[in-house]
Amino acid sequence: MVAKRLLEVRDKAAVAGVGYTPFSKDSGVSTLTLACRAVLAALSDAGLTADDVDGLATHRVGDSAAPTLVGPALGLTDLSWHLDQFGGGSVSHAVVGQAALAVAAGMAETVVCYRAINARSEFRMGGTGRAVPVSPEVQYQAPYGYIAPPQQFAMYARAHMLKYGTRPEHLGGVAVTQRANAAKNSRALMRTPITMDDYLSARWIADPFRLLDCCLETDGACAVVVTTAERARSLRRPPVLISAAAWGGGTSHLSGPAADPTVTAAAALAPRLYAQAGIGPEEVDVAELYDCFTYSVIVQLEDYGFCAKGEGGPYVASGATALDGPLPVNTHGGFLSEGYVHGINHIAEAVSQLRGDAGDRQVHGAEVALSTAQPGYVLPATSALLLRRA
Repeated sequence: MVAKRLLEVRDKAAVAGVGYTPFSKDSGVSTLTLACRAVLAALSDAGLTADDVDGLATHRVGDSAAPTLVGPALGLTDLSWHLDQFGGGSVSHAVVGQAALAVAAGMAETVVCYRAINARSEFRMGGTGRAVPVSPEVQYQAPYGYIAPPQQFAMYARAHMLKYGTRPEHLGGVAVTQRANAAKNSRALMRTPITMDDYLSARWIADPFRLLDCCLETDGACAVVVTTAERARSLRRPPVLISAAAWGGGTSHLSGPAADPTVTAAAALAPRLYAQAGIGPEEVDVAELYDCFTYSVIVQLEDYGFCAKGEGGPYVASGATALDGPLPVNTHGGFLSEGYVHGINHIAEAVSQLRGDAGDRQVHGAEVALSTAQPGYVLPATSALLLRRA
């Protein structure tokens, strides 16, 4: 019965619009203002106004703008559904999945999912002067200064290197390829092409990570409009159907029974996701993979079934993830080069690719896109979407 219910929501909801604020290192405005601007931009893209909205959804760690604040700021007086999901990048795609469920169930008709952060000028992730997050592992990490995300992910990357022979050049291949994509994206913060020599000569952050392995600290916001597939077909833009949405938890690599740090929660989630959509990884035309660090792209290529375990590095080195490769990845430049908006800008880029309006970085003939959340390190949870051109 559970599987049947999951299949019944396939393609019932659609993304009808996307919106962005400019990405910067100092927005000069509040996080609430960023959220409102992104929501309105997404509505405008869909040919809607704030009067059409009856649902709002976001996720949060640190800097955030709650739906109960964004709604009144937009003049909304009677939301029928809203979601303020606690969690970082791991739950970024679950927000859109839950909006799709709300729409399919008739709880709301038009939900705008957004993420707004002043993550460079104000609330820097892992920055000093902030309260330490409450989780069981922190008491063991904090005495050693093992708190910031680059430190945590660096250990997983090193484990992958030791087990499979993954090389620095494999990590660098992710950075170089995505920067080439960003050069074609007018929104991207970093558009100057880089070479492997540039990557290898960049300063160290947390071994084996260099500067260019790490995502950009960014001020900005992004939003997507979720409505019924039927209604989306009557709006301004070609609808993009939500064919599958999956989220869930695994076990912590730091204190739980997960023994292999080179396998993420995405490996368990991927079969459920593909089963919902009725497809396999071979049918995905473009992938927007959560790239807080270069390594997270490599491990997700493996855990979502695009290559065998341990072969993510050579897969990137082969050119497979370039715009003209068999699986273009992070076509906008990703968090490494476009900007880090905590997951939602990956979804918006996937929508643009499927609508065919991505300009010079368009993947020709793209019909199915995978967009993913942080794959389950640090917080033992993840989420993902499979989107399809209507």
